[in-house]
Amino acid sequence: MEKIFIIGCGDIGRRTAALWQARANPVVALARSAASTERLRQLGITPVAGDLDLAESLHALPMADVVLYYFAPPPAQGETDPRMHALMTALDFGAVPKKIIYISTTGVYGDGRGEWINEDTPLRPQAARSKRRVDAESALRAFGIRHAVPVIILRVSGIYGPGRLPIDAIKARRPVLDEKESGYTNRIHADDLARICVAAAEHGRADSVYNVSDGQPGTLAGYFNQLADALGEPRPPVVTRAEAQTLLSAGMLSYLNESRRIDNRRLRQELGIELLYPTLEAGLAASLMEERAAMGESESP
Repeated sequence: MEKIFIIGCGDIGRRTAALWQARANPVVALARSAASTERLRQLGITPVAGDLDLAESLHALPMADVVLYYFAPPPAQGETDPRMHALMTALDFGAVPKKIIYISTTGVYGDGRGEWINEDTPLRPQAARSKRRVDAESALRAFGIRHAVPVIILRVSGIYGPGRLPIDAIKARRPVLDEKESGYTNRIHADDLARICVAAAEHGRADSVYNVSDGQPGTLAGYFNQLADALGEPRPPVVTRAEAQTLLSAGMLSYLNESRRIDNRRLRQELGIELLYPTLEAGLAASLMEERAAMGESESP
């Protein structure tokens, strides 16, 4: 029976924890506040106090013989991830996990100019957020080598699912870039990602990387259009790339300046994953059904 430790127990962490708990595996997670401690307890997850931004709080974490999931994001600024470095330094002088699974991003590849990207494609991060992930990957791999700990990196594309859909943007009629000027984007459903996290712990090779997507690249406009159709809302207004420079946020423009198609063959072949939602259409339908069911429950007396 594996012992699971999660750092960054947000949406994906909770989904992954639930899959392990369904197998009767104990799950522990890092908690930085009283509120997060209580949330974890309500989910049947044992909280352990610690804060990635306070290095001294990370010493003596109960890491011996655990499968460690690191889902925490880097800080919002800079080109390095001091949180990952703080944890690795703390673990250098304490108990080490038996295996580490890290969620990174396909953004580390930079602009692929619409070409297919596999795990052997050189890393060319352009945005600072992607450079922070490359730094975290490097720190983690170095730790794995120092301590002979298997490290598995999941480079994840855009995550969608219940509670993660841009419904407010659709209803607010926020514009999207014309598909004719758009590059490729990639997605994975949150439930499939959680299943992949479990499979990575069971079948992932040491010091391996897996691209995570449904293997069906599209465009951001196509995603918004499909969601609008599923909601029965008008499709969002379309703008040219020139117009987008003044209408869209810097973060969105940075995202739209990169185009790549993510190859997920290694994921399917080595981890034996059969996706629950291999298409955006299937994933959106299931996500909206779950959201509507949850809304109905919250409105019931």
